[in-house]
Amino acid sequence: MQILVVVLNKVEKLDSLLLELSNNGIRGGTIIDSMGMVRALADEHSDIPLFGSLKAILNENRPINKTIFMVLPDEKVHIAMECTRKVVGNINEEGTGIMFTLPVNHVEGLTK
Repeated sequence: MQILVVVLNKVEKLDSLLLELSNNGIRGGTIIDSMGMVRALADEHSDIPLFGSLKAILNENRPINKTIFMVLPDEKVHIAMECTRKVVGNINEEGTGIMFTLPVNHVEGLTK
């Protein structure tokens, strides 16, 4: 088992991503609002010139990110990552997001 974490900067793609995951048999996950560290520092320290400049670069009106956590069997991780790439596009492009996995050694409460 692994946990797949997708930090989605393009929050307008969330519904399409969830639908694509569901269509591919992936229906469990948790979604939370999140914010990148640079953005948080820019918001908190707007009185400091460097951080004020960062805030302008980061687009002040940009919504908070969405972070999706999915605990998946190993065989479904690749499928979920492909779904993400299909909907979001090249996640390596700046401002798109980040996706990574971590091993899960123990889990309770998952239903099949």
